[in-house]
Amino acid sequence: MTLSIGDRLPEANFRTPGEDGPKVVTTNDIFAGKTVVLFAVPGAFTPTCTMNHLPGFLEQADAFKAKGVDTIAVVSVNDVFVMKAWAKATEAGDHILFLADGSADFTRAAGLEADLSGGGLGLRSKRYSMIVRDGVVAALNIEASPGQAETSSASALLAQL
Repeated sequence: MTLSIGDRLPEANFRTPGEDGPKVVTTNDIFAGKTVVLFAVPGAFTPTCTMNHLPGFLEQADAFKAKGVDTIAVVSVNDVFVMKAWAKATEAGDHILFLADGSADFTRAAGLEADLSGGGLGLRSKRYSMIVRDGVVAALNIEASPGQAETSSASALLAQL
């Protein structure tokens, strides 16, 4: 079942790049008592994700913060080392929290998985964005196609705050 507005996020563990190596963070660590903008990409370093989707959130980081957003986070079904390299390559690590969902535990529990095996990517996440308030989905925008980043763009989500 796909998450809907008003649903509580499923409990899951993510890996994030840390100064001393990967660290585990939970959905509770990230979302409890906070307003969080979460966006998901089918894969780090993929063209739409790197050239279109992530840059919008990086460019609008101050605007999100001005509207009361505590954290901007990106999740992908990639390992933590890929996410660390992507954060470094995009120079976004100081503004966006990079969450590795390497085994797609969160993605599957949220019902937001996509089988991209036809393109050689295997099980990945659908492209989406959401506003989460204290662990509850307040807005959710899911793209019809993984190659598009319009409905789930930073500007579309910013207009929903």
